[in-house]
Amino acid sequence: MAVSPAVPTKLRPATSQDASQISKLGALVFSTTFGHSVTPTQLQSYLDESYSIEATIKDISDPNKDMVVAETDEGAVVGFALLTRGSTEPCVEDIPDKVELQRIYVDTSCHGTGLGKRLALKLERMAREQGFKHIWLGVWEDNHTAQKFYERLGYKVVGDHDFDIGGDIQTDHIMIKVL
Repeated sequence: MAVSPAVPTKLRPATSQDASQISKLGALVFSTTFGHSVTPTQLQSYLDESYSIEATIKDISDPNKDMVVAETDEGAVVGFALLTRGSTEPCVEDIPDKVELQRIYVDTSCHGTGLGKRLALKLERMAREQGFKHIWLGVWEDNHTAQKFYERLGYKVVGDHDFDIGGDIQTDHIMIKVL
């Protein structure tokens, strides 16, 4: 997926035809971020569950989810983001009108280009248009780069939860933002 960071990208709703590219990108980004923290078996178990083509198609077609892709002019998917309605999280259960920003993944070739921010702002706009007043997310406690990114966008840590990667329990910080 090596694409020049200067290549312009457009954001659009994901379709089932994007599933293969999203699946590959999701598995690559997840493996790069978390792969060193779990065994290869644990990692593969999680990738099979969350980033198979079938799991990706399920996310794209789920009426409670909105997936957006960032696509180059040549048709390569270099990023995606997922907004999920109806998910639960104990530390934000008392907050009204909330929605989850479940994923923002950007190909490493596009890091530093502002694409992650564009995807985040797109999901925030979508959430506001859908009537939500708050947006929340989970970010791995050891992913300091992502934590700083979300802090710059106005998210605040409000708690933690366990995150299971193939049987390895890790900790995510729960962050929330008023829209």
